[in-house]
Amino acid sequence: MDFLQQLGPVALGSRLRRLSEQLTAEAAGIYADYGLNFQPRWYPVFYLVAQQPGIASNEVAEQIGHTHASVSQIVKELLRHELLTMTPDPQDQRRRRLQLTARGHEVLPHLRAQTADVRRSMDELLAETEPSLWSALHAFEQQLRRQPLRQRVAAARQRRAAAPVVLRDYRAGDQPAFRQLNVDWIARYFTLEPADLKALDHPQEYILAPGGAILLAEIAGEVVGTCALLRMPETGSYELAKMAVSPAVQGRQIGFLLGQAALQRVRELGGRRVYLESNSVLTPALSLYRKLGFQPLAQPLPSPYARADVQMELLLP
Repeated sequence: MDFLQQLGPVALGSRLRRLSEQLTAEAAGIYADYGLNFQPRWYPVFYLVAQQPGIASNEVAEQIGHTHASVSQIVKELLRHELLTMTPDPQDQRRRRLQLTARGHEVLPHLRAQTADVRRSMDELLAETEPSLWSALHAFEQQLRRQPLRQRVAAARQRRAAAPVVLRDYRAGDQPAFRQLNVDWIARYFTLEPADLKALDHPQEYILAPGGAILLAEIAGEVVGTCALLRMPETGSYELAKMAVSPAVQGRQIGFLLGQAALQRVRELGGRRVYLESNSVLTPALSLYRKLGFQPLAQPLPSPYARADVQMELLLP
């Protein structure tokens, strides 16, 4: 018989410590399965900085409930591995602001995919346990012995990879996913501009209400791609904008599927012309637009975006 189980609740601390060590060891293996050179203890700090670019380390400590010394040590490790960058606050030189590096932005979508798989696996694992905390801990460990978390996550990953891509319209509650997917790619290559924030923070007001549309791509219930259609002043013209696909699902033609669906939506709305703006460094995106039938615009138009050095259009039959 398990000695700690024999001791009963008096050994709760040891039992939890043993469980914590097991999960930490499994987490390291799971990161390796996703090709991530990442330490489990980095996760809350890295993920919070990704959600709140420019946050200070003391604010990180406050939000995640760790000591400032612990967070400072993790930040040093993330800086050393070139996943975070630290810059002085222009308002207060004593403060240091944290942001993801280019390498950090490369890691982020893969980390999000792994997180989604782990979350589903943990939900399934917890659903297999009993309500009583002590009994639930025992059942939890028994279930881990029956099938380790790493195997469960691998199975979840396989199910996600095999799940179909579902396209649907934007609905209430989608704004955070719509915003984050676009912030991820914009921040990776450029700087967020006021026109970005206006559309991403208030899509109902600035995209949908004037007669536009937002389409989303889902895999296994997770939003992995977005694109928007903005109604332009010219009759029958729409702008294709805010197209973003998570790098974690590259190779599944999600951008092309979204583009095709957007063009079909323009037809349904009675439109005859689709316009878009991009940048010359976004080679895969430009290749996608050409595949959809877009051609360079003969006469450039004024743009609200400093990064827009490519303008294209498609006249629908």
